[in-house]
Amino acid sequence: MSSIIEALSSSARRRTLATGAEIQIALDASVDEIVESFDGPRLDEALLRSQAHDQLLGFGALQPLLDDYSIEEIWINAPGQVFVAKAGVAEQTSLTFEAHEISTLVERMLRPTGRRLDRSSPFVDASLPDGSRLHVVIPDVTRAHWAINIRKFTPQILTLEDLACSGSITLEQLAILRSAMSEGKNILVSGGTQSGKTTMLSALLAEVSASERIISVEETFELRVNSADWVPMQTRQPNLEGVGEVSLRRLVKEALRMRPGRIVVGEVREAESLDLLIALNSGLPGACTIHANSAADAITKLCTLPLLAGQNISSSFVNPTVGSCIDLVAHCTLDASGRRRVAEICSVAWDKSLGEILVERLDALGTASQGESGVFHEVA
Repeated sequence: MSSIIEALSSSARRRTLATGAEIQIALDASVDEIVESFDGPRLDEALLRSQAHDQLLGFGALQPLLDDYSIEEIWINAPGQVFVAKAGVAEQTSLTFEAHEISTLVERMLRPTGRRLDRSSPFVDASLPDGSRLHVVIPDVTRAHWAINIRKFTPQILTLEDLACSGSITLEQLAILRSAMSEGKNILVSGGTQSGKTTMLSALLAEVSASERIISVEETFELRVNSADWVPMQTRQPNLEGVGEVSLRRLVKEALRMRPGRIVVGEVREAESLDLLIALNSGLPGACTIHANSAADAITKLCTLPLLAGQNISSSFVNPTVGSCIDLVAHCTLDASGRRRVAEICSVAWDKSLGEILVERLDALGTASQGESGVFHEVA
């Protein structure tokens, strides 16, 4: 069947070049021609059209996986090692590729994004047309094969009510989070990979009043916001001459010039955390996500990342700023069965008399003891 699909694709391309016909019309004509002239078992015409369409206008053999809403993530370790995750659980598929097919697919995925992949830039992050996030690494950073991850996102914007109905948050947590958003609190969403941080952040932003202007900055577009007054921005790689890069730090600074009602950073990983803290310290409400093992660890990490901005940044500035700026941490988890939930919601405060950040649990399990709550002493 693969040879027939290749022949169909070539035929449709030739028809388009020769006649100027639209690719879909050329494809239909090529399918009709092959079905009529095929000397062998009767071909499944519907399947033939679908696979040829995916080959020409989609992403080939990967397209059915991209179209399957039950699949959350797709990754390729080698031409014969294609995996998917469903409901948080990984499984290997029977799908196989030729090495050249993988590189051709990636080239097609990157073409509309303007992002590149070569020996000087062996990593790339990009957004696919459906909003999925693509990440690719090539040899010699990897041992022998291209490593590809495609993180899919549901086209539906889930609300806090949706998360409560699915059991991801309790009714008490819903009330805490809804109140925090209505009061303009600054919220840090923490958790591990695939724990639902972006989904939670999008659900929180669905609580923002329509009168507020939302400016979001991300490495690649992932957030879903149902607001008419929302401007999403993403980073940009440098060009072949090494110029033209737009970093998260630059985007945070530019966002402050765009009359934001809320500022949102998709994820803080490095020195951009300092710029976010400075923005939040000016009275501007906002939210972001961060990778961490617990709410307390998230605050510890947020106290550390700004130090990457330079030697003149000290803990004596960062710690009280974090304690004063961040109001709540919602920590998300993913268990072995694939269940995602908010494990804890904690308040954050700066105790001037003690010179410490106090992190205390707010939801049903009660306030942790001081040793468990994440209390941090200021470092001079």
